[in-house]
Amino acid sequence: MSKVIIIGAGGVGRVVAGKCADNPDVFSEILLASRTVSKCETIAREVGKGRIKTAQVDADNVQEVVALINQFKPVLVINVALPYQDLPIMDACLETGVNYLDTANYEPKDVAKFEYSWQWAYHGRFKEKGIMAVLGCGFDPGVTSIYTAYAAKHHFDEIHYLDIVDCNGGDHGKAFATNFNPEINIREITQKGKYWENGQWVEIEPFAIKLALTYPNIGKRNSYVLYHEELESLVKNYPTLKRARFWMTFGDEYLTHLRVIQNIGMSRIDPVKYKGVDIIPLEFLKAVLPDPGDLGENYTGETSIGCRIKGIKNGKEQTYYIWNNCSHQLAYQETGTQGVSYTTGVPAMLGAMMVLTGKWIGKGVFNVEEFNPDPFMEKIGGHGLPWNEVFNIDLEV
Repeated sequence: MSKVIIIGAGGVGRVVAGKCADNPDVFSEILLASRTVSKCETIAREVGKGRIKTAQVDADNVQEVVALINQFKPVLVINVALPYQDLPIMDACLETGVNYLDTANYEPKDVAKFEYSWQWAYHGRFKEKGIMAVLGCGFDPGVTSIYTAYAAKHHFDEIHYLDIVDCNGGDHGKAFATNFNPEINIREITQKGKYWENGQWVEIEPFAIKLALTYPNIGKRNSYVLYHEELESLVKNYPTLKRARFWMTFGDEYLTHLRVIQNIGMSRIDPVKYKGVDIIPLEFLKAVLPDPGDLGENYTGETSIGCRIKGIKNGKEQTYYIWNNCSHQLAYQETGTQGVSYTTGVPAMLGAMMVLTGKWIGKGVFNVEEFNPDPFMEKIGGHGLPWNEVFNIDLEV
């Protein structure tokens, strides 16, 4: 049994905290911390089963995080705060000698760009300290990378083509809303797309590549190639890949709203003067858009996220599709959050369980596909995200 600190009290933090509370044999003591302690207290009251302590912390402030760690003395810090805060929290873990896990890679606040270079640079220091950092243990990144590792271990001698496909087939009834932090979401999808082909990155304009792909239980949905962070680590760890792409679905109405937001300057991340005060337009937009954590109650439909893989097994070409479908309504009934928060929070809890039970062991900084996928795959269905697989079908991409 082990102590953990969870930093972040949004929808994902709610799922992680509740799922940790459900597993007292692994998570002996749980501290949920955030800049706004009242959010932590609400989560503890509603899903904590009397097992969650709360605290206030500014995750941008390394010494505040250090003080919290020294006071509580956890074995692991689970970071589900903002991507901007990854490095300060990693710095605090280094100073205190505590293991680290997150769900999304670091992103500088003043540049809409994300890549693993900043966090990979910590490898030597974490190794020297004798502790481990687990990067990207949500669903995508996270489960999609573990799906790939599972396929490579059990079903392929070489993986040649990888398409990660992410469909939200749900309906929240809002004219425009994002399914996770609006600031991060809009920054992510409005930057240029990028995919790996023939040993190099190919950059494209946003939404330039579009296909109508068919998703289980959902049907055909317009899907677009974006850049997503797990591609960077997967092409590094699976050098036989000839092409790797990430696809996400968007409805026409959503894209129309997004174009308007961009055209009127509300997606800007540089400051503008308003009545003598500097404001960031995207941060203001975040304040007026629906809170993703409040979407769950009326959300219908489901998500479908998986990996479509082509490669070689025993000298013959093979295709493989592995995926999970998650019901927004069932996620809300269990945790009070919609499916996107659920599919991110469950893997974060399970990744923490893998670390605490010694299934994932290492010293340094690692992406999840570098660990043995089997113990994770054996348990994830029982924690609410069952997976399906089919072989040798037309993968459409």
